[in-house]
Amino acid sequence: MAIENDLSRETTDQAISCLRYGCGKIEHCLNQLDDQQIWWRPAEDMNSIGNLLLHLAGNLRQWVVSGVGDAVDTRQRQLEFDERRLIPKSEVWRRLADVVDEATTALQSASAEELLSKKRVQGNTVTKLGAMMHSVTHFQGHVQEIICLTRQQLGDRYEMQWEPKTKEEGAN
Repeated sequence: MAIENDLSRETTDQAISCLRYGCGKIEHCLNQLDDQQIWWRPAEDMNSIGNLLLHLAGNLRQWVVSGVGDAVDTRQRQLEFDERRLIPKSEVWRRLADVVDEATTALQSASAEELLSKKRVQGNTVTKLGAMMHSVTHFQGHVQEIICLTRQQLGDRYEMQWEPKTKEEGAN
């Protein structure tokens, strides 16, 4: 049983690490944008960064806080995409950061046995481990979209978060 618990703990720790890493990437982008820019859309039928932040919070709350942590699922998914108000970036960021904290607590509380139990989430029957994996990979995908939208708006003014400095890191 010890190896199962070790594997469970390492898996949830890695999921939490991925979420925190993604949050760092998002925050780096937000620090380069103003409130208007986070609500900019490349086309009317496409999402803004603000919508994506609301969507990430909703998805993470549904799949991890509720799906893994057993909180009540109150998500209204379409509202995440329909939002058109200019909500300040600090408020939208805080909403997402709070949900990441809640998800972290849910993941840290889940035992190996609980992670293998089944749960119904968004019309799908999945293990809680599956719910965690779904949400973390979904989160990472939208992080890349946020980076792309930031770079699309800023062009040459976009500041890279990290660049290789050594040969091992990939520098020339």
